[in-house]
Amino acid sequence: MTDFLVNIDVDDVPKAVAFYGSAFGLKVGRRFESSGVELLGGPAPIYLLVKVSGTAAASTTRQVRNYARHWTPVHLDFVVKDIEAAVKKAVSVGATLEVSITAHKWGRMALMANPFGNGYCFVEFLGAAMTKSPSSSRQLSPKNRCSGTPASVAGGNPPRHARWRR
Repeated sequence: MTDFLVNIDVDDVPKAVAFYGSAFGLKVGRRFESSGVELLGGPAPIYLLVKVSGTAAASTTRQVRNYARHWTPVHLDFVVKDIEAAVKKAVSVGATLEVSITAHKWGRMALMANPFGNGYCFVEFLGAAMTKSPSSSRQLSPKNRCSGTPASVAGGNPPRHARWRR
């Protein structure tokens, strides 16, 4: 499999470094002058890229960057061992809890937003069957790739994210 990294546009790098460092325990790797910062400590590096609010998102669209809460078809799920502690810590450093922790047969989930308008989820898997990571040899059904939840979970597929139902 090809390695990947995650790019997140932000308009305030020091604020973003403080948020991701405090909420997720990520540490600064490399700094790219004033254009961005590499964060390490997760399964893939995260690059915080400085992009000024109101600038063009791409040359092929009239859409401009906006750091108010917005919908995106791609988001991150952070797998945690203690979802209550993760939510409390993230909220204390600027995140918003959008949907309270919900329980499912496969585990628990909380829908969040970071201070830059991006949605993400905390996922706490329950049971020994849920200890393998999505990168394991276990086959995932296409419906479950976003959360990495194996299709073979007792009780069938987990419910789709509430964010998908909007």
